Amino acid sequence: MLEHGGRLRQAARRHGIPLAEWVDLSTGINPYPYPVPPLGPEVWQRLPEDDDGLEAAAAAYYGAPGLLPVAGSQAAIQTLPACFAPGQRVLTLAPTYAEHPHAWRTHALRALPAGQIEAALDEADILLLVQPNNPDAVHFGAEQLLAWQARLAARGGWLIVDEAFLDAESEASLVPRTGAPGLVVLRSVGKFFGLAGARVGFVFGPSALRQQLAERLGPWPISGPARQVCTAALADRVWQAEARQRLRDESARLGALLDAYGICGGHATALFQWRPRPDAEALHHALARQGILTRLFTAPAGLRFGLPGTPDEWRRLEAALASL
Repeated sequence: MLEHGGRLRQAARRHGIPLAEWVDLSTGINPYPYPVPPLGPEVWQRLPEDDDGLEAAAAAYYGAPGLLPVAGSQAAIQTLPACFAPGQRVLTLAPTYAEHPHAWRTHALRALPAGQIEAALDEADILLLVQPNNPDAVHFGAEQLLAWQARLAARGGWLIVDEAFLDAESEASLVPRTGAPGLVVLRSVGKFFGLAGARVGFVFGPSALRQQLAERLGPWPISGPARQVCTAALADRVWQAEARQRLRDESARLGALLDAYGICGGHATALFQWRPRPDAEALHHALARQGILTRLFTAPAGLRFGLPGTPDEWRRLEAALASL
């Protein structure tokens, strides 16, 4: 299985620092999560039902009715390739979220930097993108994505877009366009709502493809408690508006702090800052020795910094940067 952020216990063992003394910036998850409402005992006692309001809340929030709830977008990432013929040519980014190329490794997969996608598009049957990209936060314009989708669809091809980090920029989403042929969009409740442990995501796209996925995933892919919590989160417009503004402000603050200590360059989303550095591994370990966990990448070399969640975490990050 692939390595991911959030391996805090592993870092604690490696560096001999107790769990409670860490600042975990490795995940890119909202550190100010949606406040989970109290749950009645019946949600633990009964099997989940698909007419409990989750689908309606998701359709209203994302702006399209044709959706399939899944156990986090990871379930869709792993299952989607089986819905396409193995010989199809898949074009994706390098770098990108590693689970995507890992899932499509049985197909004719080609990974290229963002600037080379346009020239290679006519040699692909499926274009698979993360928007904004993880880990380097590269953004694609909606007009560019729709132009690529039209070129692919004209010859029976597909555009698959993972929008896991797009909630703070919801106006850029392609979900409202998923009635178009050959367009599939994945969304996740984990990042923006800070509910990664709930394992809830959605697939938007043609009904035939969603039916294939549903049959492969089987009944009750999402637990009753997770369905109830996420229904409330998706319907809470006041919390969502406040969260979007707060995350944008905090990301800008983090970017300015990193720049002030010479950790410059790269791109950002509302949930993380990407900093390419040839000395990324050394910097990662130097911060870890002070109880600051970042996400290390080696190809290309760089660090992803998530948002601190408390005033003390901000102070500790700045102190660690100053000491370097």
